Amino acid sequence: MERGRLFLGVDGGGTGCRARIEDEAGTVLGIGLAGPAATRFGIERSWDAIRTAFEGAIREAGLGRDEIAALSAGIGVAGLGRKGALEAFQAIPHPFARISIATDGLVACLGAHGGADGAIVIVGTGSCGIGRVGGRDMKVGGYGFPISDEGSGADLGLRTLRLALRASDGRHESTPLLREVMSRFDDDPTEVVAWMDKATATDYATLAPLVFRHADQGDPAGRRVVQVAAAHVDGLVRALAERGAARVTLIGGLSSAIEAWLSPDVRRRLSPALGDAVTGAIILAGRAPL
Repeated sequence: MERGRLFLGVDGGGTGCRARIEDEAGTVLGIGLAGPAATRFGIERSWDAIRTAFEGAIREAGLGRDEIAALSAGIGVAGLGRKGALEAFQAIPHPFARISIATDGLVACLGAHGGADGAIVIVGTGSCGIGRVGGRDMKVGGYGFPISDEGSGADLGLRTLRLALRASDGRHESTPLLREVMSRFDDDPTEVVAWMDKATATDYATLAPLVFRHADQGDPAGRRVVQVAAAHVDGLVRALAERGAARVTLIGGLSSAIEAWLSPDVRRRLSPALGDAVTGAIILAGRAPL
């Protein structure tokens, strides 16, 4: 049976890779999953994850060789802004009729707004504002922790540890949050320093759920840290809106937790996502928005 034109979308993120094959009507024919596909893991390893994901989708869809050769593919890759990364991915042989490659943030933005103009603010381990208006791409923040990514889970963790150490020294009021944080290090600042020497942004972000829990319970240190984070997210949303993004969507693992702390004017600007990042990758591949 003739299935018409088919499209492959792949979202290659830092925590995992998702692929989906759909037809022009949006019917899902196959899905594939794999490990992380971020340039910080290397181009070859990232492509291996992307290939594993799309081969899984192809198998589930039951595509023949001619159908694979006719596929239009769109792929989002985390960290594609690194120097030379795009060119390296574009040089890799592939079996498709055409392939378009962009950052994972751009495909998430395309998915969130159904291919139309708009912007997203990502709040997870890191933070970043990304948008597309009138064919012009925009980026605000997201230069990497600790010099950037304000309002992110990593930033929340870092700010909380600073307060916990100050409280341990008697330079700041102790609170249940700060005591619980220090208890994780046996109330020993030197243990915090030893942990810091090896800690990644992901490690700092593991403290974020604890901070939100205490903040919601009225802990003054927790509230202070979350309020500062929310103010930074407010700034990302406003900056994108000032650059012409009429529609802004909040996404990421901490988006729900932080939204309640945002300023009223910012919450009024927010719009729900119309689709996910894989949908955005399929739009990048050339399928008309549904």
